[in-house]
Amino acid sequence: MKIYNTLTRQIDELEPLAAPTVTVYTCGPTVYDYAHIGHWFNYVRMDTLIRVLKANDLQPKWVMNITDVGHLVSDADDGEDKLEKGARREGKTAWEVAEFYTQDFMQGMQLLNMLTPDYITKATEHVDEQIELIKTLETKGYTYVIDDGVYYDTSKFEGYASFARLDLDEQQAGARVSFNEQKRNASDFALWKFSPQDKTRDMEWESPWGKGFPGWHIECSAMSMKYLGDTLDIHTGGIDHVMVHHTNEIAQSEAASGKRFANYWFHSNHVTVNGEKISKSLGNGIRIQEIIEKGVSAEAVRLHVLESHYRSQSKFSWESLEAAGNRLKSYQAMADLRWQTRGDAPEFNYQQPVERILKQLSNDLDTPSTVTFLSALETNLSERLIRTSDTDQFVALLEFIDDVLGLQLSNRQDISDEQKQLVAERQQARDNKDWAKSDQLRDTLVEQGVGVRDTPTGPIWFRQ
Repeated sequence: MKIYNTLTRQIDELEPLAAPTVTVYTCGPTVYDYAHIGHWFNYVRMDTLIRVLKANDLQPKWVMNITDVGHLVSDADDGEDKLEKGARREGKTAWEVAEFYTQDFMQGMQLLNMLTPDYITKATEHVDEQIELIKTLETKGYTYVIDDGVYYDTSKFEGYASFARLDLDEQQAGARVSFNEQKRNASDFALWKFSPQDKTRDMEWESPWGKGFPGWHIECSAMSMKYLGDTLDIHTGGIDHVMVHHTNEIAQSEAASGKRFANYWFHSNHVTVNGEKISKSLGNGIRIQEIIEKGVSAEAVRLHVLESHYRSQSKFSWESLEAAGNRLKSYQAMADLRWQTRGDAPEFNYQQPVERILKQLSNDLDTPSTVTFLSALETNLSERLIRTSDTDQFVALLEFIDDVLGLQLSNRQDISDEQKQLVAERQQARDNKDWAKSDQLRDTLVEQGVGVRDTPTGPIWFRQ
């Protein structure tokens, strides 16, 4: 299996440290507000990666974090904690805000048929581990203390700028207008922030340096290293994390352990709507629940994500989502053929599409080519139909598609005997050229959620 590796800037063959186990860490949500469709593009892609790893006979050990403290409104460690901001906005405690939006995120994962990570880890439940990691960095001389917290000295870490290919001279030139003039370098970042002296925070802990809370970056290092070891196979996240968050993770993790932090970095590109990046600050984020309320299925949303490559800048629109819904309906109609097999249908090699799909997905998660191939496969099978003796192979193909793409095609249900009788009566009416009765029976079936396609060999029904 091959994936694009941000570390090397090329497509690399995946070689896990301890195959068949492959360790994967995913940067999860900051739970101060609802997740929007841009977030879900990212998480569906991460879920698809896990599915394809499994299809390649690997055993992912998957950790996803929940950021419920420490993520400030500015990546430069300025402003207030996003959870505190959410609490003020809603008149709740930060703990209540975190719990509410964590549950909302988990519901979104279920709606989109995402696999459940082996560990879903909360920053607030791993403060001790974060403090211990900061103490290790302090012992090794990478930290310093200023008025508002404990900071990491990026000048002490050789190669700090290499991962994101940063221009540190340019950053330093802009430090004159920095909000925090006590920082030694513009790129230095907070490991531990002190609580304000004039008020009590909802979320704060005692530490060797004073009461406060952990910085955003330290949580991912502490939790990933606790559950997956000093060196990860794959670290995943949004491309917007490369410049700051992931660069800082590498610096603090490798400074503490003396080992490479991750061998492969898998990044999902931005999603735009009306030419703008989707973000909460722009107010153009759309919740998955809002989409479903408009009559669009979660499976259609998932398919819409798969239609674009994870490294491309994708575009979300209601028109493209509607097109994805129509494509999904054609796949579902194909799946309904399992209940309408024909003894005289031509034979078909169902292993070939399995191999083709796995090859495409194993080539840097090429979901667009896979979707195109599935549409061609649907056209082919809808014309030739399914041979009765091939039913088990066809079902196995559907189950494979579900395993790697999460589209839930294999759990389609047969229609009732009464509905099958209506299909037969409608065909009899057509044979008798009783078009009025034929139309009436078609309308009755449609009202029950069953469509009918007329073919030279007889009617084919599909659930609508």
